[in-house]
Amino acid sequence: MYIANVKVKNYRNLKEASIDFHEGTNVIIGHNNAGKSNLLSSIGLIFDKSSRKQLDVEDFSNEIQLDELKEKSPTIQITVLLKQSQNENLMGDELVTVSDWLVSLKEPYEAQIQYEFFLPTTEDNYYMERVKSLTSVDDVWKMINADFIRFYTYKILVGNPANQISIGNESINKFDYQFLNAIRDVERDMFSGKNTLLKSVIDFFMDYEIKANKGMTEEDQRSQIQLRKREFSNTADDLIEKLKIRLASGNKEILSYASDIGASFDKSEPSFSGKITESEIYSVLQLIVKQETGMTIPVSRNGLGYNNLIFMSLLLAKMQVDSDGKYLGSNAKVFPMLIIEEPEAHLHPTMQDKFMKFLKKNIHDGKVKQIFITTHSTFITAASELDDLICMYKKENKSNVSYPGKAFINIVDGVEITNEKSKKYVQRFFDATKSNMLFAEKIILVEGIAELLLIPIFAEYMGISLEDHHVAVIDVGGRYFEHFLNLFDGRNETAINRKVACITDIDPIRKDKVVKGSSFKKCYPYEYGQDENQYDYKHNDDLINKYGKNKHPNIQAFSQDIKYGKTLEYQLAHDNPECTMLVTDSTSNNDSLKKLMKSLLSKSVDELISSLNKSDENKRIKSGIIASSWDEEEKKKAIIASRYLNSVGKGENALELAADLKDNLLLKGKNQYQEFHVPEYIAKAIKWVRE
Repeated sequence: MYIANVKVKNYRNLKEASIDFHEGTNVIIGHNNAGKSNLLSSIGLIFDKSSRKQLDVEDFSNEIQLDELKEKSPTIQITVLLKQSQNENLMGDELVTVSDWLVSLKEPYEAQIQYEFFLPTTEDNYYMERVKSLTSVDDVWKMINADFIRFYTYKILVGNPANQISIGNESINKFDYQFLNAIRDVERDMFSGKNTLLKSVIDFFMDYEIKANKGMTEEDQRSQIQLRKREFSNTADDLIEKLKIRLASGNKEILSYASDIGASFDKSEPSFSGKITESEIYSVLQLIVKQETGMTIPVSRNGLGYNNLIFMSLLLAKMQVDSDGKYLGSNAKVFPMLIIEEPEAHLHPTMQDKFMKFLKKNIHDGKVKQIFITTHSTFITAASELDDLICMYKKENKSNVSYPGKAFINIVDGVEITNEKSKKYVQRFFDATKSNMLFAEKIILVEGIAELLLIPIFAEYMGISLEDHHVAVIDVGGRYFEHFLNLFDGRNETAINRKVACITDIDPIRKDKVVKGSSFKKCYPYEYGQDENQYDYKHNDDLINKYGKNKHPNIQAFSQDIKYGKTLEYQLAHDNPECTMLVTDSTSNNDSLKKLMKSLLSKSVDELISSLNKSDENKRIKSGIIASSWDEEEKKKAIIASRYLNSVGKGENALELAADLKDNLLLKGKNQYQEFHVPEYIAKAIKWVRE
């Protein structure tokens, strides 16, 4: 059995939400105030015995409109649907526990439980009379708070709500709801055996080698444990006797006071006796950390991150205790669930990854039935399976839910077809950096490290802060946009409907027709189409053709001009042919390149060509420019752009250029400032995504 769906109505910032879950681990992600914590809280309203069921006005959604409030008194409703697990034993305790909850008997069976917070019908007429004259939502809530909230009550029904079957304590007690909130003091809960959590864990795992010995019968196990208990009791009695012997003479002195004051009478007097039980001994046990050197330190001296992990391991151990039928009999839990809010608190990224592996192992070993996690951590997201992720987000003030693992499924002629290739690619390369795309409100996908480093600076030159507009720039490591775009296709209801700009190079290429078996190779823009008898020509325009302007509701691709464009580096120099700031320390031939830039206006195309050295690549540039039909200005820009492209590396140059551009921006308004033009296609992408 597992929780398959939770429907929330009018609860806090969840006006109306339906969230699907699956067996095992469910990782709920999203930005602040997306509703993650409130979702967990809504589940707790049903399954957490310690949660306060009587709510307040502040627990109602503030999105309820005036006409709704005038139509009827507001209610909060939480509905949980449970389904049969894949390998569940139908003769087991789970089905018995929810037998009264069933809403579907066919396999997989379905069971339902519903919490409702409502105004009793006896007060409805009075409410409707009072609300008539009110003209604002605020006035209605003030009226409810002052005159009606005290009448509100709740009920928890199972099965079909129309049947009005109230929940029984016996069945709900079979659910073990363990919640770790984001603000927790784990040290307080695990200092010593005095604590209930640690005490119950110690008690269960005492003599565990006997309890876990499958080669022994239950009767033999009980017999062996009872023998040990008797041995302990005898030892404890010996200790008490030794204390009494040591106290004998002192006891006479103590009791003399009792005699003098008249406390001894009727041939009786106070004395001392006692008995030590095993559970009382637990209280003297302290949790310690034993180091490799043999030195021990109390857990309070340990780091918060490690203590969080230790506490969670103890909690899982307790859940194992509570669900052990042999140990607790009919009081055992049948559905242990672990709910963790922001587990990344105090955990180093490496420990976050280890933590996720730890949880998956506990699911695999059956220690816990279902785990729910909320997180802002890209490391935890990256360590999760795509199918485990649930993304909650706001769009136009409306709560939305998407399922990244399902976003690769398309319906063709009524049949579900999964794009396994894209799904596996994204899962494989979904590191902490790339997983940030799931948290962003708007996204710019780029091909490589150069764009990743430079685009935020370009935005600043445009007077735009990408951070203020919640735009994330993500490097997809090449032309692999399509794999990731599955996650954001707004036409798919399971995808995240976010604005996504893709910035890609137009990259002209050509293939020699004459040479058998030849392949496409890079060419310069001015070479494109010069000799169609010898070459076939192509551009990297597939993405533009599919996601060009107005071709998709929330995704758009941007690239250089198809006639004059090539790559980012080429475009930078083409649009800034006199900007020597582009030439960084790592740029090869930087002196000659700067000289070429400075002479752009004073020299003709022929003079610029003649100034190039005699390398094979420069010979190709010369012949291509001479054969081109472009005008003088474009040829000059092309010479600079070609030389610059051949003189820079990708990563190192981009890193240096980003720093130089940042420094230059600080000089704006001063004589030292160098004019810089953001390439038009990138400027368009930034403007479009921030709108």
